[in-house]
Amino acid sequence: MKRTFILITWLTIASMGLHAQTATDIPGPETEFVMQLKVKLGAPYSVGETPKGRRTVVPITGGTFEGPLLRGTILEGGADWQLAKGNRTEIEAIYSIKTDDGVYIHIRNHGIIAGGDGGFYFKAAPQFEAPEDSKYAWLNNALFLCAPAWGPGEGITLNVWKVK
Repeated sequence: MKRTFILITWLTIASMGLHAQTATDIPGPETEFVMQLKVKLGAPYSVGETPKGRRTVVPITGGTFEGPLLRGTILEGGADWQLAKGNRTEIEAIYSIKTDDGVYIHIRNHGIIAGGDGGFYFKAAPQFEAPEDSKYAWLNNALFLCAPAWGPGEGITLNVWKVK
């Protein structure tokens, strides 16, 4: 009896002033549009089935990018390395861009393409390496997300947002 009373008292005190939060009570992150990359792609080639999955390489042959604070060209020489297993493909694209004012920026983009019962999706998180002494240094210290904008053409268009 004494144990039951103590337990009820403790639960009552512990629950005072607490309320359950629902997902709608928690604000989501805000984003800010950074740029759109129009990436030109070369002919893909496959390494074949490996112990980790099917490895495919898609050369990046150029392109352009533009946003409110920067614009320029995508340099030839990068690639999109893909590893597919089942209905999931992991992507790692590594390439460089050059701004209109001559600053080189390195991009490493990690992403996932997946399909299944919920449909198809592609999401990625690019990381930028810009010179610390440039006006683009802000790219080094932020979290970014990107998603494709599918359409006609010889490549892929990626929209990039900064998480505020």
